[in-house]
Amino acid sequence: MAIQNSDRPALLGGPAAVTLDQREANRWPLLTAEDEQAALAVMRDGNISTHPVIRELERDYAAFTGEPYALAHSNGTAALIAAFFALDLQPGEEVIVPSATFWASVLPMLWFGLVPVFCESEPERMGLDPQDIEQKITERTRAIVVVHLWGLPSKMTEILAIAHKHKLRIIEDASHAHGATWRGKPCGALGDIGVFSLQGDKLAPAGEGGVFLCHDYEYYERAILLGDITRILALETPARRFAATSFGIKTRMAPISAAIARSQLKQLPKRNRRRNENIVHLSQRLEALNFHTFLPPVHIERVYFEFIIRHEPEGIPLPMPVLIRALQAEGCLVAAPRYPLLHQQPFFTEGHVLQSLRLPPGLQPPAYQPDALPRTEAANGMLIRLPAFPNAEMSLLDEYAAAFEKVLKHAQEILASPQAAEAAEAGMTG
Repeated sequence: MAIQNSDRPALLGGPAAVTLDQREANRWPLLTAEDEQAALAVMRDGNISTHPVIRELERDYAAFTGEPYALAHSNGTAALIAAFFALDLQPGEEVIVPSATFWASVLPMLWFGLVPVFCESEPERMGLDPQDIEQKITERTRAIVVVHLWGLPSKMTEILAIAHKHKLRIIEDASHAHGATWRGKPCGALGDIGVFSLQGDKLAPAGEGGVFLCHDYEYYERAILLGDITRILALETPARRFAATSFGIKTRMAPISAAIARSQLKQLPKRNRRRNENIVHLSQRLEALNFHTFLPPVHIERVYFEFIIRHEPEGIPLPMPVLIRALQAEGCLVAAPRYPLLHQQPFFTEGHVLQSLRLPPGLQPPAYQPDALPRTEAANGMLIRLPAFPNAEMSLLDEYAAAFEKVLKHAQEILASPQAAEAAEAGMTG
C-alpha cells in the first residue's frame, strides 16, 4: 500500500488538514438551563402576551447601550420599520444605504415612500465609504443607514461629521454588533436611532426579536404609535388619541422570546470574549499569508457575528472558486458571503421598486444598475466566510491555519490540475 503524503493537498488526493469534529465548536445558539428556566417562568406565570419581562428586557438594553429609550419588537425588521417611521420623513426623500447588507436594512423604508440610494463600501471595514456618501448627497437626502457589518463598526468619525454638516439623521443597524464599541461608546447608541436584531443566529439571540433605541423622546413615541397599542394607552401626551388604532402595525415582542433574550444578554460578554480570542488567533495566522482579516483599529472593540476575510489576489495566485474548493477539500467550512449585493437584485434592477414607492407626481427614483458600485462588487468577490468558532479549541484553529498554509504552498500545482479547472468553471456558472 502506498504511503499517503500528508503534505499533499486534499484536492489532489492528499489527506485533509482539518480532522477534528467541528459540530460542537460551531454550535450556535448556545441554549442553557438558565434560558429554559427563564422561558418556563413566563409560561408558569400564564401571561404569554404582555408579561413585564418585555419591559425588563428594554431596561436591560437601555443600560447596555446608555440610551434612555428602548422599545422591544417582534423582530429586527419590525424595529427597522419603526426606525424609518420615527424619522417622519416624506415620500420621495432619499436615504443613503449600503448594498452589502441584509435586505431588512433597506427595504422597510419603501413602506413610507423613501428612496434608497446605494453607496459604495470602503475596503478597510466594508462599511459605507464616507467619500461616496458625499458624492451621493442631493437636495432630497435626509438620512443615512449605517450597518456595522459582521460586527466591525463603520467609519463613524467621518460619517458623523458628514451627517452633522448636511443635517442628516443616522439609523444605525447594529444587528451584527452586540457588544462592539467605537471610541468607548456602544454600537446601537452612535446614531439618532439604533436597532438590534435578536434573531437566532445573532450574538444575543431570542429566537426572534428586535430592539429599537434612541435618545429623542419624539422618535420613541412615534415608534410606540406605529405598533404597540398597550403602550399608546399609557402615553400622557396628545398622541394617546391613537390608542384605538395605532398606525396599523402590531410589532410587540413575545414574552417568552424576551425572557430568552434577557438570559442571553447576560452571557454575551463571556461568549464574545471566547469568539474574539479564537478568531483573533486564527486571523493572525492568516494575515501572515496575505489575507485581510478585518482586525480592528485601536479605537474599536469589534465582535464577530461572522468571520469574513478578504483574499488579496496580488499575493495569492488562486482564483476565488479554486481557493474555496481547495480549502473545502481540506475540511474547512468556508464559502462565499451569504449576503448578495442588494443593488444587483431583481427587485431593484427590474423596476419592482417602483410598485412599492408612493412618490409625488413627476418624481422618479434612481435607475438601479447592477454595475453601479464597481468597488463594492470587486471587493465582495474576494471575500471568504469562515465559521465564527464560538466554542472552538485552539487545536481546531491551528488545523484551519495549516489547511490554508498547505493550499497556498501548493497553489501552482493546484492551479495546473483538472480539479482547479472544474472548480473555476463551476464558480463562473454557479
